[in-house]
Amino acid sequence: MLTIRCTKCKNKIFRYLKVGKGRVLRCHKARILRDNSLHRGTKVLCRCGNVIGTDEGNSIKMHRQAFFHTGTKVAKE
Repeated sequence: MLTIRCTKCKNKIFRYLKVGKGRVLRCHKARILRDNSLHRGTKVLCRCGNVIGTDEGNSIKMHRQAFFHTGTKVAKE
């Protein structure tokens, strides 16, 4: 489980189940367990107004400089 946080205000944006190694480039909506973000059209925002990513239908394309994460990734079987 990863906790995705905003780089500006350090607030929790969402809890995400990351499967496999590698960077967090996209977050699939089905794997988001707790969502504290705001959705304005296709933009995904933190409560402070920082743009975290872009909504692409069933996933969110993350803006790498706008967030950081803590936690562990689940190994792919």
